[in-house]
Amino acid sequence: MNSKDQIELTPRGARRRNLTTRTAVALLAIASAAIPVAAGDNSTTGAGEDRTAIRPFKVKIPKAELTDLRSRIKATKWPERETVQDASQGVQLATMQKLARYWATEYDWRKIEAKLNAVPNFITEIDGLDIHFIHVRSKHENALPVIVTHGWPGSIIEQLKIIDPLVNPTAHGASASDAFHVVIPSMPGYGFSGKPAATGWDPARIARAWVVLMKRLGYTKFVAQGGDWGAIVVDVMATQGHPELIAIHSNMPGAIPPEIDKAAASGAPTPSGLSAEEARAYEQLKFVYTKGVGYAYQMGLRPQTLYGIVDSPVGLAAYLLDHDARSYELIARAFDGQPGGLTRDDVLDNFTLTWLTGTGISSAKLYWERVRELSGQFGFFNIKGVSIPVAVSAFPDELYQTPRSWAERAYPKLIYYKKHDKGGHFAAWEQPELLSEDVRAGFRPLRGANTTASNR
Repeated sequence: MNSKDQIELTPRGARRRNLTTRTAVALLAIASAAIPVAAGDNSTTGAGEDRTAIRPFKVKIPKAELTDLRSRIKATKWPERETVQDASQGVQLATMQKLARYWATEYDWRKIEAKLNAVPNFITEIDGLDIHFIHVRSKHENALPVIVTHGWPGSIIEQLKIIDPLVNPTAHGASASDAFHVVIPSMPGYGFSGKPAATGWDPARIARAWVVLMKRLGYTKFVAQGGDWGAIVVDVMATQGHPELIAIHSNMPGAIPPEIDKAAASGAPTPSGLSAEEARAYEQLKFVYTKGVGYAYQMGLRPQTLYGIVDSPVGLAAYLLDHDARSYELIARAFDGQPGGLTRDDVLDNFTLTWLTGTGISSAKLYWERVRELSGQFGFFNIKGVSIPVAVSAFPDELYQTPRSWAERAYPKLIYYKKHDKGGHFAAWEQPELLSEDVRAGFRPLRGANTTASNR
């Protein structure tokens, strides 16, 4: 590492870079758990610059971009109201108008910008693409490195709430021996990472890139956690034979038996012989396939067609909001003033990041890459042949709540399973305390002499 790369986000995702030689400062920022990066001037990347260096990163959105966002929201052309009394036709007009009103008049992006800049952010080039990531090291000895991967329509914002519980467990009622060094990357095409200019950035390639990232940070042994796309990435990573990866934790495990997956996708009646727990999971899965993932089919087949979500912030918000029925209910409650796991600001932080970085379509292409990778199949929940230790969290309002029997079948080395009575698809965002407890408990059996080498 021989330079400091200060990155400022400029209109609609363009980036400018300021380079000064400050190796000591860069190294200190990597080693520290809480040193933010100072602001800097802007210039272009210098000739011969080592793009694989770990370069500090700062988020700073120009005021003009926020003014433009509010103007676009206020200029929205609204459709007529839905002709039903529920959400069966999609995101309801009343919900979107409440969201837009708050977004245009009260929402303050600078609050989440400050939260992002309060933790160490970095960027590095891996396999020809800039990868942005948060890296927070614990003050506790023998902390276990973990790489945490978000999903769609998410971002690193979803994981901000679990950083301190993992890095500083003693402040959250846990033991110092449960501490983690936390790495949270933005997936290719998402947030502040680069947008792939060619095909090939599928979950398998992302998984390999994450191993490169962890090794570049000096971690010789580490664990991985993920939900949504992150769950697929960590499953795939666990099948690639990386000796550095010693275990994974998933809150959306790929655990559906093949015959069950096929039946649910076809909309068949509940198969005989299932336990009550398995039958409930089957019905959840069938609903997802038949009525709950229209967005996934669209993005898996024709992501480039979605020009509207890059041109209209309200169009983008409506599309991102319609992830699945239970998540929509949770988010809609926030705009109706009802208490829940997410606030209006939580929701709009994520949507605003996607808008400001112009990543509506670039993030959608991961679905197309997955379909291409599997030769026309989606394979969201399929068993992938993971043979290393696995911990599982099963939330009731996930796309399906994984039965223990299916988890044991999918993961021969299941070392932890926790079935929760509350929580949904965006667990780190909505139920950070529960997820943090599971990550600590799930990886606890792996602590010891075999992981001390991970502390660099």
